Amino acid sequence: MNFRNILAEIEKTDPEVYERLSGRRDVLRSFGSKVAAAALPIAVGSMFKKAYGKTTSAVGDALNFALKLEYLEFNYYHVANNTGGLIPGSDQPGFQTIEAHELSHINFLTNALTTMGVTPYTPKNYNAASNIPAYIPSGAYDFTKGGTYHVFEDYKTFLIVAQTFEDTGVRAYQGQMPAFFGSANSTVLQQALEISCVEARHAAHIRYVRRLSGAAAEYPAPWITNNIPPIVALQANYLGEDNVGQEGITITSLPGASGTIPQASATAAFDEPLDAPTVLALVTPFFIL
Repeated sequence: MNFRNILAEIEKTDPEVYERLSGRRDVLRSFGSKVAAAALPIAVGSMFKKAYGKTTSAVGDALNFALKLEYLEFNYYHVANNTGGLIPGSDQPGFQTIEAHELSHINFLTNALTTMGVTPYTPKNYNAASNIPAYIPSGAYDFTKGGTYHVFEDYKTFLIVAQTFEDTGVRAYQGQMPAFFGSANSTVLQQALEISCVEARHAAHIRYVRRLSGAAAEYPAPWITNNIPPIVALQANYLGEDNVGQEGITITSLPGASGTIPQASATAAFDEPLDAPTVLALVTPFFIL
């Protein structure tokens, strides 16, 4: 999740956020690229504090929900990157970069929430005095999902779960699109679409790694095709992706290069949305409650 993701989440709960910030749409669009990463939490938090005075619970909830997911992702990649022999050397730089991004997001969200006067979410057994506070070595997550997935013992399984996390994330953002399309703020719509594209690129990268490994039975494309999961046990994350109807039009009835458009192409062309409760139901089993 990047700076624009945060604005998107806030915009979802407060459509007038830009007006509260004195209409600084253009400033916000490029804010993350013009302010040093270390200064972003303070600068943005100060901006929000001035805009809201006292933040609403809805905005705080949105930011804390994002923080909860960032902790989950950071810990997943941190453990994997520090498990000797799990990730091949040629693949590790990519996952190390992802881990670094997740940690910066956690720091950003934590500082922004604190500046706004909201208590930041922390996982179970969080220890602020540890060398890496964001890393929760035990008691917060069960990435094996009760022993089902040996993600840190088998690289193939690690990639399967990583892909599913990313694919589900893409669908989660698509689930928010109706709110953005209903907004009169074209900048917000553009940001939402950009966020969705970034998430899709993450998913495509992991799918590409799986494909090149030769261990993926379904030989994945960079995008979801039909409702094909990496393994049957994760089918729930892909339900509905075999939809061939969009805006009342059956895509497979349209003319293609040869005959009509095949189902595989029709389903691959669109990411089907998931609502927030569904996404939470899918990721909660990876938390120790």
